[in-house]
Amino acid sequence: MSLLYRPFTADDIAVAHALSVEVKWPHRADDWRFVLDAGAGFIAQDGERVVGTALYWNHGDAGGSLGMVIVAPDCQGKGIGRKLMELLLEALGKRITVLHATPAGEPLYAKLGFERIGAIHQHQSADFNVPRIDLQNGERIRAIEPGDADTLVALASRASGFDRSALLPALLKIARGVVLERDGETLGFALIREFGRGLAIGPVVSVTADEEHTRRAQALIAHWLAQHEGQFTRIDTPDESGLSDWLESIGLKRVDTVIKMARNGTPSRDASVAQFAIINQALG
Repeated sequence: MSLLYRPFTADDIAVAHALSVEVKWPHRADDWRFVLDAGAGFIAQDGERVVGTALYWNHGDAGGSLGMVIVAPDCQGKGIGRKLMELLLEALGKRITVLHATPAGEPLYAKLGFERIGAIHQHQSADFNVPRIDLQNGERIRAIEPGDADTLVALASRASGFDRSALLPALLKIARGVVLERDGETLGFALIREFGRGLAIGPVVSVTADEEHTRRAQALIAHWLAQHEGQFTRIDTPDESGLSDWLESIGLKRVDTVIKMARNGTPSRDASVAQFAIINQALG
């Protein structure tokens, strides 16, 4: 092999998408376009053939994430994945960096300094039941308005432990969103967008000022499920949210669990805000 490692450009989206199809990932070309626009990355090339991809995202000066690491099946075991990871880590520097790993990938990431900090459960189905989740007195769900942006960025940043001031506005350009509020106070929000085989719900965030935060998150999710009954929908929920059993009970089957790992420390999440669904497994 005559390998060349170079920056990922927009011209690489088509071949990257083809590579993800080869390894049976659900991403559309538009999904690749969004994550590339939000970050940067590298390509591994053997002659004219692209045989590897890897992307990373800066979340402010202190945080980062990485993902979309793919090596062509017939080129695996040749050190390509490790070299791509080294390029990503060099670009991210000393930032607290998060990734989501399969059990097969965990040993490599551990060698590169990552440690387990949690798990993410992937739920999806088109055959789900729309649950009835009653709102409490004074609560209402409404569409996101332009004036909500700063509040949503603050809530998303506190829930994830990463600065979302660049990523969330970019996400709002391709997603639809609702907030749950009471007496004008935003208590939670949820976004939905086209992704892969259908739709993806996330992030879903709820403040934890009382014991009702799980119900509010469920109400936000139920709102979107009711509007898209019968459509293939995916939600990636952190293990610590405790939402996985409920998602199973309404027909959103758990199809996979990945390991959340971090390097250079752990994101400092604000306990007064809980994240019930992440954006996706690359961005966190």
